[in-house]
Amino acid sequence: MAEIKSSRIEVSDGALVPDKDSHSLFSAWKISFFGAVAILIILPIVWPDPYRDILKFIPDGILKTFQVTILSIIFALIIGLFTGLGRISRITIINRIATIYVEVVRGIPLLVQLFYIYYALGKMVHLPRMTSAIFAMSFCYGAYLGEIFRAGLQAIPKGQMEAALALGLSRSQAIRKIILPQTFRIIMPPVGNEFIALLKDSSLVSILAVSDLLRRGREFASTSFQYFQTYTVVALVYLVITLFLSKLVAIMEERMQQHER
Repeated sequence: MAEIKSSRIEVSDGALVPDKDSHSLFSAWKISFFGAVAILIILPIVWPDPYRDILKFIPDGILKTFQVTILSIIFALIIGLFTGLGRISRITIINRIATIYVEVVRGIPLLVQLFYIYYALGKMVHLPRMTSAIFAMSFCYGAYLGEIFRAGLQAIPKGQMEAALALGLSRSQAIRKIILPQTFRIIMPPVGNEFIALLKDSSLVSILAVSDLLRRGREFASTSFQYFQTYTVVALVYLVITLFLSKLVAIMEERMQQHER
């Protein structure tokens, strides 16, 4: 019997990232992005009622979506950094705490975490809706970014740490001055993908009555009863934003590869 070789399939939660070496993939991105932009331009021209009203109603929701996303990714990066360091720590208790945090958080859906932080913990410590949303998103994605940091830290050759210690640096100084700067360059592409995934997941904060893009769309649809038109625009706006960010991630990866050469 012929031997069957196993292979690992990697699937990303982010948007489709265009690849310069694949013309078909790039064409798919270009058709999707410019097609969505064209539809958003044509709809309010051909049917100003209701599409023009919808586009006038949702801009503040777009800003709120970016506010939640950017603040969440900043705090998640901080949590992820300490989690990644904890995951490779030689101190057993720190390593165990970081590992338990990663396993527990990744095993609970983000929606459940949002409900738990705002409603369950809200009986003990009342947090505003926006604060609860950012805290939940940061807490959840901090676990995923912690694994990215761990992989990035372990990707640095061990000889660099040994060389730094031989030069008289302490372990903490070597990590801060030598290991971490290289780690950040390695993890930038996957962090970019997590940023896109977080942007899409930010739509879940609408359940806490945070006036993000989806919430504003729901408000317009509930008053006008034009659900198809409203959610069509919301979906197209999300598509344009995520595809645009995916292009930025691809450009960043390309420039990093050129810099390494």
